[in-house]
Amino acid sequence: MKKTELVGEIISRLEQAYPDALCSLTYEKPHELMIAGRLSAQCTDARVNIVTKELFARYKSIEDFANADVDEVAEIVKPCGLYKTKAKSIVGMCRQIMQDFDGQIPDTIEQLTTLEGIGRKTANLVLGDVFHKPAVVCDTHCIRICGRLGLTKNKEPHKVETDLRKILPPEKSSDFCHRMVLFGREYCKARGERCGECPLADICKSAAR
Repeated sequence: MKKTELVGEIISRLEQAYPDALCSLTYEKPHELMIAGRLSAQCTDARVNIVTKELFARYKSIEDFANADVDEVAEIVKPCGLYKTKAKSIVGMCRQIMQDFDGQIPDTIEQLTTLEGIGRKTANLVLGDVFHKPAVVCDTHCIRICGRLGLTKNKEPHKVETDLRKILPPEKSSDFCHRMVLFGREYCKARGERCGECPLADICKSAAR
């Protein structure tokens, strides 16, 4: 089976298993997703969602964050780890948006990655969920599972993203990545994978081994 055929079959099965391809980070406004994405580095989405409830209640706009005291933001985001660095970048990115983009979140990966603390993973998340553009969010779930399925031999996020862009239908790429997260939590875990119950086992190279 060619990779394009394989990925088509994977997409079809994941769509059946997970009809609602929703982002696991809780947000209401575009900038909140960007900030939650920054906080999710080396932190679980569940913990981020707990922290952002208080954070977004206190700072309601990009301008609020741009004018925020970094130490006060750091105190709130402390449970997410690396809190001093994350707080600095959250305030910094919002100041950049106010100064360089007239208070509007940019809608290209090139511009998004100029913002302090924003890498390609979060930039792709914003592109896909906020602007509904083709996006490939390469988090640990996506990298691990796509390697096991034989869709990529790479482990570096940018290289995996490049590989997936070649074979994923652009209009399905963002939802594919959200479903990878759901699938990874239920079946294809880092440890204790459930190959015997997995809906992709018969087309997975790792399960075959």
